[in-house]
Amino acid sequence: MPAPERIPSRGLTEAGLRTLLAEGELTVLGQVRGASNAVLYCTVAHEGEERPCVYKPVAGEQPLWDFPDGTLAQREVAAYEISEATGWGLVPPTVLREGPYGEGMCQLWIEADAEAAPSDGLPPLLALVDTEEPGDGWKAVGLAEVGEGRTALLVHADDPRLRRLAVLDAVINNGDRKGGHLLSAPGGRLYGIDHGVTLNADDKLRTLFWGWAGEPLTAEATEVLDRLSAVLKPGAVLATRLGELITAAELDALRGRVESLRKAGRHPQPSGDWPPIPWPPV
Repeated sequence: MPAPERIPSRGLTEAGLRTLLAEGELTVLGQVRGASNAVLYCTVAHEGEERPCVYKPVAGEQPLWDFPDGTLAQREVAAYEISEATGWGLVPPTVLREGPYGEGMCQLWIEADAEAAPSDGLPPLLALVDTEEPGDGWKAVGLAEVGEGRTALLVHADDPRLRRLAVLDAVINNGDRKGGHLLSAPGGRLYGIDHGVTLNADDKLRTLFWGWAGEPLTAEATEVLDRLSAVLKPGAVLATRLGELITAAELDALRGRVESLRKAGRHPQPSGDWPPIPWPPV
């Protein structure tokens, strides 16, 4: 399956959207409830263009003992920059900027496809099934407690869009890939959001998408990793930009993960040193 077409948002290119997000006037309309950190729903307007967006001020972040350096907002921007370098466009346009409550992350709001709305509390790419093996087109993640002493098999779709996201998560060391962090946009685009707990120097990979664990990487993924290896070399543009967002140790660990994936040629498996699956799945 080819990489998704980079569809401009109503006439704006990716660069134009970044400019809008970075330089536009932010107007806070409300707060997104249920998040552990402050998430504000806003509009951003600049030179006659206006779009909905999410603004996460650093001032609203809860301190995390295992992420003592930098900010979650910086990590969200770093994840976007790496996603862009893959060519897959898996993260909505994201910038770091000043806003009404100080510096924070500003990300384009993605309107989810109404036909892909969650069912039974789970996004359509995930399911709990009362069988021992996944059906055709599905990959097993593991058994889950569903109440009253019952267990069910958690599965995810054997979908190339998810598989790209699984590779990106392995690269950025995503510590919290839940089903609720997926957005299916009209036209078949799939986005991942909420990347504040990524890029730690220690292994933190925790995701629902272990269905390909140990399987060979696709040729497409191998090419992407080769490209990332080149643009992460010291002095390269991406490496220099990431050096402004994460620590030197975290940048070295990022390079190490890319090289380990290239050498192994396979999707990673749970290390056993960290709970591999977030729960609840959404």
